[in-house]
Amino acid sequence: MSNALPQESAGTGARSHPLFVATDIDGTLLDSRDRVPSAHREAFAAAAAAGATVCLATGRPPRWIPEILDELGQTPLAVCANGAVLLDTASGEILWSSLLEPDVLEELARIVHSALPGAGLAAERVGLDAADDDFVASPDYEHAWIQPETVEVGHAEVIERPVFKLLARVPGMSSAAMAEAVRDAAAHIATVTYSTENGLIEFAPPGISKATTLASLADRVSAVRFERAPGEPPRTVAFGDMPNDVEMLRWADLGVAMGNAHSAVVEAADEVTLSSDEGGIAAVLSRWF
Repeated sequence: MSNALPQESAGTGARSHPLFVATDIDGTLLDSRDRVPSAHREAFAAAAAAGATVCLATGRPPRWIPEILDELGQTPLAVCANGAVLLDTASGEILWSSLLEPDVLEELARIVHSALPGAGLAAERVGLDAADDDFVASPDYEHAWIQPETVEVGHAEVIERPVFKLLARVPGMSSAAMAEAVRDAAAHIATVTYSTENGLIEFAPPGISKATTLASLADRVSAVRFERAPGEPPRTVAFGDMPNDVEMLRWADLGVAMGNAHSAVVEAADEVTLSSDEGGIAAVLSRWF
């Protein structure tokens, strides 16, 4: 694992297309069948062929990225766990990560259990040593989706090792209400967000989001070329559909909400495209690629 981000030499000259394109995965790149529509695949292939940097930006952990790469047809860098991990999908190497340490996890657990009685906790781990399971959950954690890789452990064991994402689950409660209940108390030690309304919130290290990691990556990949001349296309374009995409869309020169996006994402976006089922990403990228 390295703290260094990749760097590339920067070019000069007028531009005819965006230089950096980032997309969320679920509900954005993927359609309602959890497939990559052919229109999206072709749009990203055209962007890459034209020299644009394509990047995935997702709440998914690194272990959930390989399953979509064959359908996507390329191996871009991936910002995972809402910005806490940068993954080289070609090699599987974690290039950079930011972790929640056990003392912070202990305080977060206290905050969650005080504000959300009965909440179950789970944690995504990078796998810092051979004893680490990738995903662990307390006995009272009810999954929001099928999770065959779960290792059930005691409450104390969930927070005993560094993690890059802590999850809290209250079935039957909206994720928005959960986030509201803990955000102020947790703000000094963690970023709180959610990618589903199914009673699940996620904690990342403070100040970390998809936007912060994308910004660091974009600066290193194309810093000089990101000088935007009048009349040129946006340098950065980002697509998303859920509240964990809001900061990313605000960061991009052109932040695009999918037609199926959460209202908070629509409000934050510069424009709204078609839904993921309708090839909304391709509808936007076809302007330049």
